[in-house]
Amino acid sequence: MSHLNLYFLRHGETLSSQSGTYCGILDIDLTGEGYLMAQDFASAYQDMAWQAIYASPLKRTQMTAKPLAEHLGLKIEIKEGLREIYYGQWEGKTPEEVNSHFHDDYVSWLADPGWNSPTGGEKGIDIARRSSEVIEEIQKTHHQGNILIVSHKATIRIMLCSLLGIDLGRFRDRIGIPVASLSIVEIGERGPLVKVMGDRCHLRAELRARHGS
Repeated sequence: MSHLNLYFLRHGETLSSQSGTYCGILDIDLTGEGYLMAQDFASAYQDMAWQAIYASPLKRTQMTAKPLAEHLGLKIEIKEGLREIYYGQWEGKTPEEVNSHFHDDYVSWLADPGWNSPTGGEKGIDIARRSSEVIEEIQKTHHQGNILIVSHKATIRIMLCSLLGIDLGRFRDRIGIPVASLSIVEIGERGPLVKVMGDRCHLRAELRARHGS
């Protein structure tokens, strides 16, 4: 029996993923290495049969999806629900800076990011609500085959928690999503089944070895 397979790909390296600063709605580009990561993914998966490619509106996801989309001749479907968490007043700041200037909010967010937000930003439950609408649309549109979803670290973690029934308050503690990593969930008769989590085997060795968040 054929299944619907959701391939969740985190975007390639950015200066923010290298520095560890919070980057949600800031529309930054990939680094040179990030572009190579996108090319490596495309080279590894270009011979698969793909039904569709979805991405967030931000440049870093679209540039990650672009090499595969161009090879396949597929349009990248842009979905607002796939964008990264909005970090509010924390955007562009390091965790150390946030802890210094927004200590109480930071402690609350670390304790339960599902129901607490960065100062002026989004709660995990907000991301779960908007991203689940995209997943529902995909399931209604595509009943089987392979779907690529190019998104962001927090958003992918939250989508996986929602699919797998993991407490959203633990999304930062239970699931690791490295830069340019791939996670695969099969949607079958008994519900979502994790097939792959945080895989980076498609990247050349020197890219896998790069430090980053």
